[in-house]
Amino acid sequence: MLIKQLTRFISSQIVTNQQRCISSATASVTKIHRSVYARMYPTVVVLPDGSSINIRYHEPRKIIKLPLDLSTLTEAERKARIDARKPRKKIKIEEEVEDNFSSRKYLKYIKKKK
Repeated sequence: MLIKQLTRFISSQIVTNQQRCISSATASVTKIHRSVYARMYPTVVVLPDGSSINIRYHEPRKIIKLPLDLSTLTEAERKARIDARKPRKKIKIEEEVEDNFSSRKYLKYIKKKK
């Protein structure tokens, strides 16, 4: 019994001696660790067709994008989406174009510094 009281006393002393030093010079960025939020937050939901609606959501989020169901697309729409996801190909220049640019032609448009 005496040992339990001593351990509680010592542990309480350790906890009370530790103080957090919070001031305007310190900051902490972290996630809110809650499983249930007390209020509802305004959120934008983007539907698969591109339209958007405003809802009240139980977590603080700015936007929610719903996934697209590929089984409902036609073959042409599916092919267009797959082609848009492919990386763009680099354009190869096959022949050189003759360069006849003359900078002297544009000297009259340049203002001289005084």
